[in-house]
Amino acid sequence: MPFTPRCPSCRQPADIRRFTASDGRTLELDLCFACQGMWFDPQENTRLAPAAVLELFELLHERGGDAHRPVSERLQCPRCNKALVKGYDVAQGGRYVTYRCAARHGRFSTFGSFMVEKGFVRHLSKVEIEALAERVGTIGCTSCGAAVDIRHDHACPYCRSALSLLDPQAVDKALARHGRAARQDVAPQEGRTPDALADALVALERNRTREERARQRERLEGRGDEQFDLLTAGIELVWSLLRR
Repeated sequence: MPFTPRCPSCRQPADIRRFTASDGRTLELDLCFACQGMWFDPQENTRLAPAAVLELFELLHERGGDAHRPVSERLQCPRCNKALVKGYDVAQGGRYVTYRCAARHGRFSTFGSFMVEKGFVRHLSKVEIEALAERVGTIGCTSCGAAVDIRHDHACPYCRSALSLLDPQAVDKALARHGRAARQDVAPQEGRTPDALADALVALERNRTREERARQRERLEGRGDEQFDLLTAGIELVWSLLRR
C-alpha cells in the first residue's frame, strides 16, 4: 500500500505539492491549508529555492479563503505517529515555534513560522501596532497563531515573539539574502506611514472574501471579537505588489 502522509495536527490527508529546490531538483512538501501548516522531512526547509517561495505565496493567496482550524494541542509525526515536541527557534525574522519529531523524521511548521524562519517578515514598530490597534482589537501571532489583544500586548503573551508583518521590503531583502530574487518588481515601500500601513492591511483583510466583509465591519466598529488575520493580510499586501 502506498504511504499517505497526513497532517500532524488534524490527521487529514496532506496536500502534496512539488517545489523547486535550490539545487534544481524537486521537493515534495506535505501541506495542510486548513491548519495552515507544512511538514518538512530533514533539511527540506533549507533547500527551497526563492522561486519556490513565490509559488508558496501564490498558493497561500489562492487558498486564503479556506476555513482554518486551530493547531491541535497534540501533534503526531506523520512517519512514526509519535507526539511531536514543541520548541522555539530564532532566526533573522525573530522567534518562531516549531514542532519536531524526537526520532528525527522531520518537523512541522505553521505558514507563519516558516515566513519568520526565512526572514520574510519584519517586526511591527510600537507606532504601527498602536495605529493597527485603533482599527482592530485582536490579531493572530505570526509565529504561533495565538490570539493577541494588541490594545494591551505589544508581543505575543504565549510565545513572547515580537509582532511581525509579512512586508514587501522584508521579502525583497530575504530573497536577496537567499542568493537571487525570483522577481525584482517588488514596489518600494519607503514613505509608508503607520496609518497607511494599517489602512492597507485592514482593507485587504476586509476584502478577502465576500462573506467576511460583514464580520470585519462589525469588528472595526467594536461590535465583534473575531481575530484579525495579520499573516493573510500581509500575504495579500505582498502578493498585490508582486503581481503588478
